[in-house]
Amino acid sequence: MYGDEKDRIKDIETHSVMIDARNKVQISGVEEVESFDENNVILFTTSGMLTVTGSGLHIGKLNIEDGELALEGRIDVLEYSEGAPERGSFWSRIFG
Repeated sequence: MYGDEKDRIKDIETHSVMIDARNKVQISGVEEVESFDENNVILFTTSGMLTVTGSGLHIGKLNIEDGELALEGRIDVLEYSEGAPERGSFWSRIFG
């Protein structure tokens, strides 16, 4: 394997999702939170874009430096996709 391929495999291995009783989820490998409200949280992970859908969702913990996110609320759907076109970070769009 070449260097870039090894790095990609390592990144994929660092992503995990743990759901507790459908009302708490802990996610590692988080690179950026794209958007959030009480029904949807869209974030970029080392394994692609992840959309969490539910109700009463709120972020209990967010540490982008460590790539960790904790959500609470009713979890209905977790859906992965390859991601959206590059638009800049959440903060750069707000203060841009």
